[in-house]
Amino acid sequence: MDLADIRYLFGYDRWATTRVLGAAVGVDEATWSAPNAIGDRGLGGILVHALGAHQRWRHGLSEGVGEQPRPENEPLPTENALRDAWETEWLAMDAWVAALDDAAMAVIDDGIPYWQMLAHVVNHGTQHRAEAAALLTAAGHSPGDLDMIFFAEAVRDGTA
Repeated sequence: MDLADIRYLFGYDRWATTRVLGAAVGVDEATWSAPNAIGDRGLGGILVHALGAHQRWRHGLSEGVGEQPRPENEPLPTENALRDAWETEWLAMDAWVAALDDAAMAVIDDGIPYWQMLAHVVNHGTQHRAEAAALLTAAGHSPGDLDMIFFAEAVRDGTA
């Protein structure tokens, strides 16, 4: 997998997450803050966890120093505050991914190629978007189709 593929995957990740966050706007507080809907998390908790995992992987892979982000340990934010936090994360991720080169893709860390770790970050988000999408759909706020092929069509059409 090369750098263009990784950048494409992160583009998909943002596109799909944006759709889920958009669908969450206006969901009732009980749905947003309910615990234990899927595992020990509810809708808001799932989306906060997805953000935290994204932040921690970026932080860890970029050899960040200091304490790793743990937004899951903070009070549950509003839908708008969470969207703002994602926007901040996407800017940081964009800057970091833009600085990667092909040599970085060839790095092996603890027996695992770097590109596989990056692909994992996107795949982890897919799991939690699916959970959130199921909860949103049950609450009458479906994010619509999140399949990667729809992102590919949006890229092709210039609407992504």
